[in-house]
Amino acid sequence: MTTRFRDTITRRDFLGTAAAASVASSALFSDDPVSAASANHPDVLLIITDQQRAECLGVAGNSDIRTPNIDALAKDGVHFNECFCPYPVCTPSRYSIVSGLYPHQHRAWSNHSTLRPDIEAFPAILRDAGYSTTAVGKMHYTPTYQDVGFDEMILSEQNGAGRWDDDYHRELQAEGLFNWNDLEDQQRQYRQHAREEYWSTFGAIPSNLPKAYHSTEWIGDRALDAIDDWDDDPHLLTVSFVKPHHPFDPPADYADAYNPDKLEVLPGWTNDCYQHDLELNRGYFPNEQLTEPALRHVMALYYAGIEHIDVQVGRLVSALRRKGRYNSTLIVFTSDHGEYLGHHHLLLKGNYMYDPVTRVPLVVKHPSNKDAGTKSDAFVNLVDLAPTILAAAGTAVPGEMPGVNLATPPVERETVFSEGHRGDQVMVRTHSHKLLLHRGKNTTQLYDLERDPQELNNLATENPDQEVLKSLTDSFEDWRGWEFNNEPYVDEEAPIIDSANARNYDDGHRESIQTYFGNQMKEAQSGAEASA
Repeated sequence: MTTRFRDTITRRDFLGTAAAASVASSALFSDDPVSAASANHPDVLLIITDQQRAECLGVAGNSDIRTPNIDALAKDGVHFNECFCPYPVCTPSRYSIVSGLYPHQHRAWSNHSTLRPDIEAFPAILRDAGYSTTAVGKMHYTPTYQDVGFDEMILSEQNGAGRWDDDYHRELQAEGLFNWNDLEDQQRQYRQHAREEYWSTFGAIPSNLPKAYHSTEWIGDRALDAIDDWDDDPHLLTVSFVKPHHPFDPPADYADAYNPDKLEVLPGWTNDCYQHDLELNRGYFPNEQLTEPALRHVMALYYAGIEHIDVQVGRLVSALRRKGRYNSTLIVFTSDHGEYLGHHHLLLKGNYMYDPVTRVPLVVKHPSNKDAGTKSDAFVNLVDLAPTILAAAGTAVPGEMPGVNLATPPVERETVFSEGHRGDQVMVRTHSHKLLLHRGKNTTQLYDLERDPQELNNLATENPDQEVLKSLTDSFEDWRGWEFNNEPYVDEEAPIIDSANARNYDDGHRESIQTYFGNQMKEAQSGAEASA
């Protein structure tokens, strides 16, 4: 297939912008006590949340949620109001962030996937350029410590085998602790025996852990340690939070931060599920059983989890200021995918690619201070992050990356794309219309977003505008079409980082840690049954 779709900014533009950004950064922030090397190659702080709906920030117009630190970051940067993920599932989207490629290009189609060895990830490019590179938190890779360019990885994983390999769960074991809510929600053998409270609250239960050992606080602490250790070399720090991904379990002292009865249900809530949504996926929790009071309870703890993350963002910014490196640091805040949070009577993800699950928050504070405090409605995709980071660092951007440098507006996309269900589901979106195609179900959905922003009225079942339908379909064919490899690339034996804490999947450690957490869960669940 010949791909005719091209983004509007060329590789030459990237390189020119990178040089200009380096000069501007050096001139604007020469009073920062950093080395000349850091002035020309700015530090990079990439902050990723998990499953955060784009509207769930104060700067996005949500008057209920408290995110003062992220909002302040947006005042020093640009809030991209129309940012979309390339695939609304954790691992595929995360590999797209580091590779700058769509899933049909990197082939990490599921949460059990590996980044192919022939792909240049931006952390590896920065490492080769002299950056010290560190990742803290949830990466969701296979193997768990896959070497995509990080010198150091201090991990807190959630889904899959990563929890048996990571630093976080080893520390919980050493402290005699266990994360009841998370194991109950994420591990099938425990979920089938979950507490009634888990099901009735849709997984919204305050954490049983002390705050210091809640994954959000733990990740924030280790990220602060990483910044404290920065020397005069340029640094990349990726800080990736597990939350606000389900289960919705903030620490106990955050659990009452929001009154469910006073929260405004977000746009798109319907009193019942749509039949076509139920036919595709009935939900991780039964979506038909979701009530407005239950949704409000979920929202209260979901918002509390985001507020807890916002506090960590404030701590990281304060650490950069103490070191005199805030102004000269490129800071990116985003999420790997969204969350329905009641849209179409749905919760979590896993259904059609409606905006709440594909649209994500994005704030970019560039060292050049360009367009600080503005909001952009330009179409952006998470594949743009790698080119943006590489350009700011003054390194070459691989020509195969389809994204654009967000520091050189305007981004003149007319259409933005997302993929799902191993590529069998596709979103083609303009500012006025949205086309959802699903090859496996042989369904087509067409929405007029100007008249129907909540995607409630599928025009494809009535009299679709044939000109609009053809234009969107042609855009999809130009971009990708149906000829692609949908077999996930998986290599359990792919190279991992050379570090003492990096565990191989087959070195025998998993049996011990699985036994420990299994015994803890057995005791907890027996106690819960006895008290019921």
